[in-house]
Amino acid sequence: MVNIIVKRAILYYVAKYPKATTALLTWYNEFLKQEFSNFNELKAVYGSASIVGNNRVVFNIKGNDYRLIVSVNFKQLAAYVIWFGTHKEYDKINVETIEFDTKILNYKAK
Repeated sequence: MVNIIVKRAILYYVAKYPKATTALLTWYNEFLKQEFSNFNELKAVYGSASIVGNNRVVFNIKGNDYRLIVSVNFKQLAAYVIWFGTHKEYDKINVETIEFDTKILNYKAK
């Protein structure tokens, strides 16, 4: 099973984008149950996923309304969420260089 590091990021993004709650939590719960040894295995399950370098994978969430950037370490079966936002916001970032917002580490779910 894949270990998602910094689960708080999912809670943060669910609060920030309430319209994406069901789709993001569904992705999270499904992804936790997976085991991928490489990107091809991941792509077989998530056909619309794209690898963008630096072990970063982009997932379409809620159709194509939102994008999720996750760093995946296939050898250690570990992943962490780097960024989540609308498709429009995604078009304004550099997917290969955007960094995790460390302020999320201070987020307290309500």
